[in-house]
This record gives sequence, structure tokens and C-alpha cells, in this order.
Amino acid sequence: MGVDYYKLLQVDRNAKDDDLKKAYRKLAMKWHPDKNPNNKKEAEAKFKQISEAYDVLSDSQKRAVYDQYGEDGLKGQMPPPPEASASGGGSTYYTHADYPHRFSPRNPDDIFAEFFGVSSPFSGMMGGMGRGGGGGMGGRFPNDQFAEGIFRSFRDGGGSGGSVNQGPPPPPRKAPPIENKLHCTLEDIYKGTTKKMKITREVFDANGKTMNLDEILTINIKPGWKKGTKITFPEKGNEHPNTIPADIVFIVEEKPHSVFTREGNDLIVTQKITLAEALTGCTVNLTTLDGRNLTVVINNVAHPEYEEIVPREGMPLPKDPTKKGNLRIKFDIKFPTRLTAEQKAGMKKLLAA
Repeated sequence: MGVDYYKLLQVDRNAKDDDLKKAYRKLAMKWHPDKNPNNKKEAEAKFKQISEAYDVLSDSQKRAVYDQYGEDGLKGQMPPPPEASASGGGSTYYTHADYPHRFSPRNPDDIFAEFFGVSSPFSGMMGGMGRGGGGGMGGRFPNDQFAEGIFRSFRDGGGSGGSVNQGPPPPPRKAPPIENKLHCTLEDIYKGTTKKMKITREVFDANGKTMNLDEILTINIKPGWKKGTKITFPEKGNEHPNTIPADIVFIVEEKPHSVFTREGNDLIVTQKITLAEALTGCTVNLTTLDGRNLTVVINNVAHPEYEEIVPREGMPLPKDPTKKGNLRIKFDIKFPTRLTAEQKAGMKKLLAA
């Protein structure tokens, strides 16, 4: 029978297509001539035999001929004459007409290129034909390190199918961030606080199946944080194949306050007063965001554009919470709807002075 292709590929005679591919990948990468520069002649012979063995056994027609007639049958050679018939009626001989099969072996480089996308992966050169110009696909890896990566991935028979793409597989993509508003009161941001957020996300269990996982995320609100501040929990999104989980991002959103509004690091309050108070002075009583009672005496004339500035009673500075912005008191002056003649005369006399 000549060469035993089954033994050469280290498979049994009932080997399936996947078994043949696995065996070929492992042996072809081991015996590729470019990977055996110190033993190239032996490697070339071995590489050619492995390729021929796979070419024959992976083709149902060639394999059938090989199983029945061996290597000689593949070459179209006549088998030895059979024994005389049992009836004693003489001997019968086969001719080429009786046995028309003749197969030409495929180029080993072509077979290798079908599996790995290139015929000579261990060459450091770009472009060119296959080894010796033998009809390979010609694309080459830019360096041996990359080729070794391909070798490692297949030397144990990993992978499936008859070919792989040139180049490394694409890296996992990062899922876009998942953003959520984090509503905070001015008191929360003034004093600082801790919020706990419950999330449910999809993860893989030990068997690779998807399951829901509940998790509590703790957010430490720092004094003075501003609207739009982002708190990021890396890769806390759902897990999906070939995807890096998304980051979960919470964005600070200030809730409206019944007394104060915020402008940068300053707090603003509007106080309603009468015209008499605007002209003669008044007292403003406030409860601060941290619960203190604050009394501010207004001695100046409070015209519509006037602001009373109270230093260091604003919001803490995010970079240094020991420092604070200002409290700015604006005034909503209530003017009288009408004046008597006597009042008008009095006002003219007063203002003229």
C-alpha cells in the first residue's frame, strides 16, 4: 500500500473531517519548512507527505480509492493480477480502461494557505509568492512573533473550519457608557452625603450562562460638587460575548430649592421688602443649608439692582471644601400702588433733601 496516510496524520481509519483538520493543523505547523531552518530538507519531505495525506483522506473519492487500492491506485497503476476464479476458468487481468482513476497531488502550499490564509507565515518579509513560487497565496505575516501567535493557537488542534483570517482577531469592543441622572438636593451637595444605588445587570455564571446579578453601588457625594459632575463605575454594565461591559455613569443633577439658587460657588436668595424697608433698612433672617440661623442686617438703601454680599456663606469649593463662595441677597421691592397728596408732598420733601 506504500505510505500509510492514516498513520502519517496520526488518526484512525474512521477519522472524521474535523479529526483530519485538527491533525493537519497540528502537524503542518510543526513541520512547515520555514519553521525548521536547521532541518529544512527533512521538514520539506515531511510537510509534503502530511499535505498529501490530508489531500487524499479529506476527499471522499480519493479516500475510497486509497482505502481499496492504496497509494498505487491513486497513481493509476494497475493492481496485481487477482487469483484465478474459483471455477478454474483461468485468470482475469485489469487494464487502465478497467481502472481509470489517476489523481495528481495538490501543492502543499495551497493546502496550507487554505487553513492559515498564507503559505509562508514564518517569513519576516511582506508580499512575494509562496515558498519557491509554488503557487501559494503569497500573503505573509510581517514578523515571526505574529506567526508564532498563529502557531500557538493551532498547535493543539484548536479552532474549527478550514481557514482563518489573516491578522489577529479584532479586540473586544467597549460598550458605550450607560448614563443616569443622580438627583441631589442643595443640602446633599453642601454637606456631602452617601447614596446607594441598586442595579441589576446580566453576567455569565461559571458555566457560561447568562444570569441576573443585583449589586449595590455606593456613591460618596463630596461637598461642593457641581451640576454635571460624573461618577463612573467601570465595566458595571451587562456582559456580552466579545464585548467589554459598559461603564455606568451617574451625573449629578441639582434639585430645585425652595429658598436658594446656585450660581457657581455662590448662593442666591431673593428677599421681599417694602419700599420703606428698602429706603430705611431691614433685617433678613435665613436658615442655612447646614441648619444654622443666619441674621443679616441691611443698612444700605436697597434699590432694584442692589445685592447684599455675605462672604463665605455660599457653597463649599469642590477642590477645597474649607473655603466657600458668597451668599448674595437680592431684593424684590414692593412699591405702593397709590399715594395720597400728603404722602406725595412728604416724599418730595424727603427726597429733595
